[in-house]
Amino acid sequence: MSKKDTPTASAPGDAPSTDNQWTGPTATRFENKAYSEYFDPCQEAANKSIRCLNRNGGDREMCSDFFQAYRDCKEQWTAARKEARRKSSWFG
Repeated sequence: MSKKDTPTASAPGDAPSTDNQWTGPTATRFENKAYSEYFDPCQEAANKSIRCLNRNGGDREMCSDFFQAYRDCKEQWTAARKEARRKSSWFG
């Protein structure tokens, strides 16, 4: 099977999301979690990357859009958390 005969990297409705992930239910869930509870808002993007790899026999090139969506999400989340920490004061 040649590369052009392989299935597409994404199924309909399984494409990387371009929505702003820092509003709505994701933001609410993060803000209301217990302090010690781990929450990764990028877990959905990570799961889609893994599903893509499984679907395409481990061909990383077929899943580059999913990997980029995950990297973008992590970068945005890290920046948002740094900004939130910067705004919070130790001294009240």
